Amino acid sequence: MKNKRTAALSQQLIYIGPALLFFAITIIVPFVMGMYYSFTNWNGVSGNVEWVGLANFKQIFTNDSAFLQSFWFTTKFTVVGVLLTNVVGFFLAYLLTKNIRARNWLRTIFFMPNVIGGLLLGFIWQFIFIKGFATVGEVTGISFFQLPWLGDEVTGFWGIVMVFVWQSSGYLMVIYIASITNVSKEVMEAAEIDGASRFQILKSVIVPLIMPAVTVCLFLAISWSFKMFDLNLSLTKGGPYRSTESLAMNVYNEAFLNNRYGLGTAKSLIFFLVVAAITLIQVRLTKKKEVEA
Repeated sequence: MKNKRTAALSQQLIYIGPALLFFAITIIVPFVMGMYYSFTNWNGVSGNVEWVGLANFKQIFTNDSAFLQSFWFTTKFTVVGVLLTNVVGFFLAYLLTKNIRARNWLRTIFFMPNVIGGLLLGFIWQFIFIKGFATVGEVTGISFFQLPWLGDEVTGFWGIVMVFVWQSSGYLMVIYIASITNVSKEVMEAAEIDGASRFQILKSVIVPLIMPAVTVCLFLAISWSFKMFDLNLSLTKGGPYRSTESLAMNVYNEAFLNNRYGLGTAKSLIFFLVVAAITLIQVRLTKKKEVEA
């Protein structure tokens, strides 16, 4: 009996051991080291690491307006980005589950922006905002294209939101398509026989039955928007005057540009706790609304 258990344990270690080892090296060990460095004043280069306790956290909450400003920007961006990305992704999925002749091509087209890397995508849209919109504005005289895109706090915010939604909604669309196609046709036909309109079927039948997909999509969108860095870097670099600086960029600048690695890891620890708390609450709330087909 012991030999069988030992053989089963060794077999499991052979299969999952390498994955666990790499996960520990790349995720767990850096996370634990980051927690340690958050209580020091290490500059990220020298061998001198001085323990300062909670001094970094005290400085963040009492004397770091840039962190609070980036936190507020990221919060606004997350709320708007999560809502728009899920709404756009869901309605694209809803339309592309209908009998449309070119729906497979349209699914591919809408998903393609997600394949492009964030930095490359950001630089492409930076050219569009600066050169493309300006040219269209000169030709047509439409004020929308003549706005100071990426050069103003308000338009810069909405510019990043536009690109984020354009990139991310296609991925969520695929998840929603898989969920909508699994909705029982018999249930929908019964609702139609009972006289329910398309909107009533959408609201009272489809949405409740795809709540597991909503849970996943909200989780992904919250995680993406809070951790958004590459689009922020390539589009605005946090400007003008740090008005569009995300939390991820603030942490990066603190640790690697200002050479205050201890303070940067303290910010990242706060960042992690906030994102973890919000995602746990979101998953808990949406799980309660899930129903069985």
